[in-house]
Amino acid sequence: MHIKPIKNEEDYTHTLSTIDSLMNAKPHTPQMDELEVLATLVEAYEEQHYKIESPDPIEAIKFRMEQEGLKQKDLISIVGSKSRVSEILNKKRKLTIEMIRNLHIQLHIPIESLFLDYKIHRA
Repeated sequence: MHIKPIKNEEDYTHTLSTIDSLMNAKPHTPQMDELEVLATLVEAYEEQHYKIESPDPIEAIKFRMEQEGLKQKDLISIVGSKSRVSEILNKKRKLTIEMIRNLHIQLHIPIESLFLDYKIHRA
């Protein structure tokens, strides 16, 4: 087993290829040990070079609505009036602390996603 750090895209591609060849390794073997170490290296490299940005709060709300099959009217009890829901979802108004708390509790959206800053559209 010859393992080295992943320093560039060429190393990354080569490591992924090696991982692919080790995918059928049996537990408690040197091949499985190598697979686990390489997977850890790839994870660290991807974390540094392929970060996935968190969605803005409104996109997080829309995603949860889609997951749950919710319509705008279903948010009235969480956010306020029908017009307030529309303003929020169209980014014409910012979420308030109370709205964030309600969205987190009732729709189980991670609170850290709801607190991210986002731009509103001015009329």
